[in-house]
Amino acid sequence: MWLRSRIQPGSVALWLLLAPILFAFCRPQVAQAQTGTGFEAPPAHKSKLRTLTDRLPDKPTLPPAFTIPVEPLGFSPPGAIYLGQRNSLVSLDFLDENRLLFTFRVPGLMHREEANAASGEERQIRAVVLAVPSGTVMAEALWTVHDRVRYLWMLKDGHFLLRDRDGLDQGDPSLALKPLFHFPGPLLWMEMDPSQQYLVTNSREPVASNPKAEEPGDVSSPPTARADVSIDGQKTGEPSDMVVRILKRTSGQVMLVSRTRSAVHLPINSDGYIESLRANGDQWLLNLNFFSGGTMVLGKVNSTCSPSFDFLSQQKVLVTACEGGGAHKLVVLGTDGKHLWENLSSPQAIWPLLVVSPDGSRLARETLTVNRPVNAYSPLDTDDIKGQLVRVFDAADGKIELEAQASPAFDAGGNVAISPSGRQVALIHAGAIEVFNLPNPTLSPDAHPAQTGP
Repeated sequence: MWLRSRIQPGSVALWLLLAPILFAFCRPQVAQAQTGTGFEAPPAHKSKLRTLTDRLPDKPTLPPAFTIPVEPLGFSPPGAIYLGQRNSLVSLDFLDENRLLFTFRVPGLMHREEANAASGEERQIRAVVLAVPSGTVMAEALWTVHDRVRYLWMLKDGHFLLRDRDGLDQGDPSLALKPLFHFPGPLLWMEMDPSQQYLVTNSREPVASNPKAEEPGDVSSPPTARADVSIDGQKTGEPSDMVVRILKRTSGQVMLVSRTRSAVHLPINSDGYIESLRANGDQWLLNLNFFSGGTMVLGKVNSTCSPSFDFLSQQKVLVTACEGGGAHKLVVLGTDGKHLWENLSSPQAIWPLLVVSPDGSRLARETLTVNRPVNAYSPLDTDDIKGQLVRVFDAADGKIELEAQASPAFDAGGNVAISPSGRQVALIHAGAIEVFNLPNPTLSPDAHPAQTGP
């Protein structure tokens, strides 16, 4: 089972792996890409580095505005046996400022699929729409999913996407589902750009017997022909059954498609993608490569490992770099090259998960807090885990708006949500959904006011 946390998205090998895909997107503009902005880095900008501790707060730094008990909804905390398995067991999301969507695994017998045991376990997911602050159940449903990884992604208009097997459904606030896309094989993972115009999908599909170059097409009947790719300049040989696509969410038009050796984390915005190139020593040069052709240098970061990237919004990028001793440095850059802020996390805060508000104004980072550094020579034991820490940052300046503890610890996430306006944060703690009111976020150039629901 592929887990996003195991992928180093900024590695040179990854971008070489994706070269055929990105070349297909930029083919008409190759000359422009070679003669574009080039490697002229923007002027260096120094910002104050904040050092974060691994302290697990006894109580949140802000009192919750209200709480909604979850036991009456049928939720019971998972057993300790699940900790460390990275199973997606819950999903908490704001439909709008006045409604929450809470989904969770219903305990019971699991039935292994006889036809394909490797596809995972069948399980029941209960979904409820809750009015806030009353907690009144406005809609409810029961879904069946067939693996243990993330199954739900929220959209900005109050709808959501539900992934299971080889299909992707779209749901509405009444929890009615309708088929959206169908793939020729299991859909393993999905992610979106900040504007939610594009989907990046990883699916496992059979290899066609008639080899030919794959061309963009409709995802409901995509080509499955052989497409050779390379890793570190070496041909993969036999075609892989792993397919990565970028497609338009509203129309299903496939913009590009290629077979890869493994599933990939490909963070994009509506303009392009980022790659990192090693410069001198631990220094990495960050390039924004435009789908239309050309490149722009965002700046440089120091990292002892290949840095990873996530778009917080169309114009802001979070870079996670490695520091000595196992710590991580969070660096937020603007796509105009400006260095906005950076924080240094403790080496005893592990397995980070990121939640971003729909408008990109705030981000929550949750980590497991352990009582010692974890490395290859001293692996993690569940007894080492002290709890799960949630920090909410203002994306514009890195100011910490909230520190709280989530319990039980969900190492695959799904237990933290930020409202469309960025002014409400919800998390699961001590048998309840706690909702916190935050001040208005700092305005940034790409932030837009959120629409509130009924």
